[in-house]
Amino acid sequence: MTSAVTQERTAVPRTVLAARTGVAVVFALNGLAVASWFSRVPAVREALGLSAGRLGLLLLAMSGGAVLALTTAGLVTQRLGAARTVVLATVLVAVGLAGVGLATGVAGSLPGVAVGLFALGYGSGTCDVAMNVEGAAVEKRLGRTIMPRFHAAWSLGSVAGAGLGAGAARLGVPVAAHLAVLAAVVLGGTVLGARAFLPARPTGTTADGGPAARHGGLLAAWREPRTLLVGLLVLIMAFTEGSANDWLAVAFVDGYGASEAVGAAVFGVFVAGMTIGRTVGTVAIDRWGRVRVLLATILLAAAGASLAVLAGSGPVAIVGVVLWGLGASLGFPVGMSAAADDEERAPARVSVVATIGYTSFLAGPPLLGLLGDRVGILPALLVVPLLLIPTLALVPVTRPPADRSST
Repeated sequence: MTSAVTQERTAVPRTVLAARTGVAVVFALNGLAVASWFSRVPAVREALGLSAGRLGLLLLAMSGGAVLALTTAGLVTQRLGAARTVVLATVLVAVGLAGVGLATGVAGSLPGVAVGLFALGYGSGTCDVAMNVEGAAVEKRLGRTIMPRFHAAWSLGSVAGAGLGAGAARLGVPVAAHLAVLAAVVLGGTVLGARAFLPARPTGTTADGGPAARHGGLLAAWREPRTLLVGLLVLIMAFTEGSANDWLAVAFVDGYGASEAVGAAVFGVFVAGMTIGRTVGTVAIDRWGRVRVLLATILLAAAGASLAVLAGSGPVAIVGVVLWGLGASLGFPVGMSAAADDEERAPARVSVVATIGYTSFLAGPPLLGLLGDRVGILPALLVVPLLLIPTLALVPVTRPPADRSST
């Protein structure tokens, strides 16, 4: 019996293996796109002459686009399918990236950058839901934890984006040229990756051919206590990750006197820590379960963020950045997996959880920017560990249904 089960698990259909690769490619390219923008934030700030508070308000444009997209992304994914949704969303991502570069380097237009960031956020938010729904479907067909590795692919893309951004900054490559090239690469690669997604099912059916929830599915998901609590957990973990994405490079430039290139490299160190955590995290989750692993990583993130701010010297602070990245790595992907435990309800629940989580990207940048105007960006990042500690109480809601029924 055991050998038969093992053989069944190892005999994964080629379509599922191809979809796994396609999803990983889409995640990686989405990370490349987002990190390419974040790595050039100091250059954009300098080009437009922005204070920390005004920069925070500018970042709000991207967050606003993402949150607006997430309110309907689940329904769009159900209607069009994950592959078509991802491609259409990435068209917006590419237009947004190129627009930000042109508005910064050619026109020097703050409104133009804001419009580009809105398009980037709207496309990225829609793509986020669709690729997580597809990733959860692939995870179920593989029969093992793999979602964190898809997010590790996103982090690898981020590492590449941060590295390219640091190199571009050091070599003096114009923001417009840098982001335009990246936009073309991201769009072309995403189209190829999405072609390998699982075959689209007919509208109104589940993956098994049964009827899917209609009309009230999304509204019903907003009334589910577990879904809302998972969303709250993802919100804090998204803030933990997003605050580093938005402000870490600037914080090291302002707080530790680092150059713009070093600031971009420190951001790369953070996403490298995220990548390592998400790669090894799948093994840890399969062995010890979601709850234990999340408790440990949240504590690690709190300690790392505290050290990054309070270290007093750049080299020691970088150690904290590594721990911060490792600790923040699993909260978002595990939250997505928890939202998608029931595949039939996955699009609606993932949309709800992602919408709640992305609220941190809406409120976080301007709040940290305004706080940074008063106390400095580096000290303002102490908000991260202060929020993480009470979040430990939310971790048990991620326990899979089978585990909950056995306790």
